[in-house]
Amino acid sequence: MSSSRQSKYVVRKEYSEPIEAPDLSFKSWLRWLWRQLTSMRIALFLLLFLAIASVPGSVFPQRSADPNGVVLYFKNNPDLALWLDNFQLFDVYSSTWFSAIYILLFISLIGCVIPRVGVHYKALKSDPPAAPTNLSRLPSYKKLDASEKNLEKAIEYLKSRKFKVISTKNELRAEKGYLRETGNLFFHLSLIGVLIAVGLGGGLSYAGQRVLVEGETFVNNEASFDYFAPGLLFDKNNLEPFSLRLESFKTTYDFKNPNNYGKPMDFKATVTTKDSPTSPEAKGSIRVNEPLAVGGSKVYITGNGYAPEIVVRDKDGVVSFSGPVVFLPQDGNLTSLGAIKVPDANPDQFAMLAFFYPTAAELESGALTSNHPFPLNPLMTMNVYVGDLGLDSGMAVNAYKLDTHSMKQVAGGKSGTKALKLTYGETVKLPNDLGTVEFKDLRRFASIDITYNPLDLWVLIFALTTLFGLVLMLIIPRRRVWVKISKDSVEVGALTKSKDKALDKLVKDVAKSLKKKSK
Repeated sequence: MSSSRQSKYVVRKEYSEPIEAPDLSFKSWLRWLWRQLTSMRIALFLLLFLAIASVPGSVFPQRSADPNGVVLYFKNNPDLALWLDNFQLFDVYSSTWFSAIYILLFISLIGCVIPRVGVHYKALKSDPPAAPTNLSRLPSYKKLDASEKNLEKAIEYLKSRKFKVISTKNELRAEKGYLRETGNLFFHLSLIGVLIAVGLGGGLSYAGQRVLVEGETFVNNEASFDYFAPGLLFDKNNLEPFSLRLESFKTTYDFKNPNNYGKPMDFKATVTTKDSPTSPEAKGSIRVNEPLAVGGSKVYITGNGYAPEIVVRDKDGVVSFSGPVVFLPQDGNLTSLGAIKVPDANPDQFAMLAFFYPTAAELESGALTSNHPFPLNPLMTMNVYVGDLGLDSGMAVNAYKLDTHSMKQVAGGKSGTKALKLTYGETVKLPNDLGTVEFKDLRRFASIDITYNPLDLWVLIFALTTLFGLVLMLIIPRRRVWVKISKDSVEVGALTKSKDKALDKLVKDVAKSLKKKSK
């Protein structure tokens, strides 16, 4: 009894020494790394990681898009800004780590998709696979009597449904939905195209910013930009020689709806453009989300405000400053702050830090405010400072701000002299016998962004083909149908890779076609 029982069991041999796996060669390690990198799981992970890596680009100001915002962030958070800058968080999209993720995703997608193209091509040329041994295990299945076996009608029906059909005496194989995999490949190949177009387009592109006052002309060269950021592959000598003059800037306000009274409804910049110095002039307009295409570039409106025209004369009546000054808006009603610098004053340099109120009103506290962005009651107040403006130091100076640390205040604040007040067209005397200042005119300014990317169209094309491939993946099911004939029965089975509510109906229709008699 014991001997027979022992014979039923396999005696396991015990090894005193551990089993050691063979060492992989350098080539084997490279092959393993390549297989890991080109797996679909890693590709999806890298795509998700790229999306997450893009988040800091929206959280923190970027030097390429908002250089002034970066400067302000450093001013407000000096310690944190230095730490963030070490990780290139102000240059996310050109950073080393973002580029590494981008390149790895590109390689991974190529490694995933290209081999699948060959596999799919072979599948298109090959016959549908043979029927499984046990059709009853398929999600859709029907069994018929042995007498019901008219394959000709079944073949005719399946071919009418665009199935690829192969039949033998006792078996029928059919398949359709190859476009589903085609759409899958289309999607991923187009995604690779998007990555190439975005990456290469970023290198061949440029972006710049400029503030234009009504009547001013912008010429497309590097010196004319307030800020200019070319791509790594862009040649500055290839800037299109177009020009653009801001004729007027109009804002339409809502004065009819009491719930939205005074709110801006539309912004329109009317411009005159020339594609080259010898080209004829052309009229155009720019609105929010409606850029103007000129010279291969696109021009956008990103901001607007007022630029009062100021005339400063010395005590002898000689003009020492004249022209529009851009005032930066401080609130929704366009209460604006501007710096008027007079470096050619005689005998001393001086400046005025001014507030502009389009529709001035006085609060109960005595402070001034603006009740509306439209200039219904324009008023300007000025604090006057005397001293070195720092223009001769060789350091860059912000044209829109005034550094008063080394200057003496002679009007406004605690100087003992009231701040100057000027209405439209008014002239007032400056303190300390500095002369006069005149509020001569009121103009508008527009902040414009000028961008150029030669591959924008290709990004759009690849994005559309990506969407097209995705639609094919979602709406086209991959179906396989088998019919097996034996002495005792006829079996019909169908299979799909995704949920398909119409699969059971397909099996029933094939079964019905088998019952039909040939004429």
